[in-house]
Amino acid sequence: MNLIAELQQRGLIQDIMPGTEEQLAKEMTAGYIGFDPTADSLHVGNLVPITLLMRLQRAGHKPYALVGGATGMIGDPSGKSQERNLLDMDSILYNCSCFRKQLGKFIDFNSSQPNGAVMVNNYDWFKEISFLDFIRDVGKHISVNYMMAKDSVKNRLETGMSFTEFTYQLIQGYDFYYLNKNHKVALQMGGADQWGNIVTGTELIRRKGGSDAFAFTCKLITKSDGSKFGKSESGNVWLDRNKTSPYQFYQFWLKLPDADAAKMALVFSFKPVDELKALIAEHELAPHQRKLQKALAEEMTIMVHSEDDLSFAKQASDILFGQSSIDVLRSLNEQQLLEVMDGVPQVTGAKSGLADGLELITFLAESGVFASKGEAKKMLQNGGISINKEKVTALDFKIAEEHLLNGKYLLIQKGKSNYTLAMFG
Repeated sequence: MNLIAELQQRGLIQDIMPGTEEQLAKEMTAGYIGFDPTADSLHVGNLVPITLLMRLQRAGHKPYALVGGATGMIGDPSGKSQERNLLDMDSILYNCSCFRKQLGKFIDFNSSQPNGAVMVNNYDWFKEISFLDFIRDVGKHISVNYMMAKDSVKNRLETGMSFTEFTYQLIQGYDFYYLNKNHKVALQMGGADQWGNIVTGTELIRRKGGSDAFAFTCKLITKSDGSKFGKSESGNVWLDRNKTSPYQFYQFWLKLPDADAAKMALVFSFKPVDELKALIAEHELAPHQRKLQKALAEEMTIMVHSEDDLSFAKQASDILFGQSSIDVLRSLNEQQLLEVMDGVPQVTGAKSGLADGLELITFLAESGVFASKGEAKKMLQNGGISINKEKVTALDFKIAEEHLLNGKYLLIQKGKSNYTLAMFG
């Protein structure tokens, strides 16, 4: 497999060092990508570097995942408008351990294989280096003029940059030098905003007499409106199921705008490019069917979570957007129900008021689901109100405790897909 040619077909390559494609075609090559441990979970934005490591390994090469235990203490200024808050060492090391568990789902760390993945932490070598040793043995090889010319520095001069952040490219450059010297890592990959830091590493390797070094970067993934990819209305879309449930993760991909779906499919899917182009063409003929989004949502949910999680996500989606029955709704436990109802407006009611039955029309008006009893009554008479996926036909319908899901919740539906979750405590 020609990795570079495939990445170019997928529209991913931004910058590439001469000789990189030839090196990858010549022999098994060790290549690395760095991850800053700024949180205890990776997120969808990290899936580009993760899939790069996966593609590298599947092409027969050896992936190295570097977690920045040292660089995480400083903060990368690339693409940032202001300095980040610094984390304490305990938090950084904990985050690094979380990354190791997550990355093991995507790349094979089987050490018995020649191209088994390796995880390294740059704190392991930086903790042994004194400040004086570093500025003498590393700093003398890279001029201030060279560092100032980098976009990651120039773009921050107006808002200000601390010396701490200014040193970041030297430290990342030393990572490449160290891995090149001690692990025979010949390739560094990253996002387009990392090019300056990466070439500082190749320059340091050259000046300190290391072996050949190569590099390429991928285009930064943005949405059609120019905003950064990987966030939903509620914030980051995490790979940790406890931060972003598999259902929410599935919905994120399912809700991709048509303008973004084709690009994201080429970037993230492992389907052959020709197959994807055929799917894109099919999607363009009937975009309302969202075939492309569904295919990508299914593939990514299985890759990050599991087939069982995909099955639940599709079943859960059918509750809000399909024709599922009350039996399916009642089969959900409380956690699953709340996952499905994430983002659905909520109202509350008193369970004590259900003893003799609570008039639905009254509750809908008093809880604010409808502006008045008259409006609620009119909607009910027109067949537009359902309780727990069952249409209500009786004007004198009363809510009883037996109607509650998990003994606590009531799903109210106005019209086709306007939902409210009532919680009775």
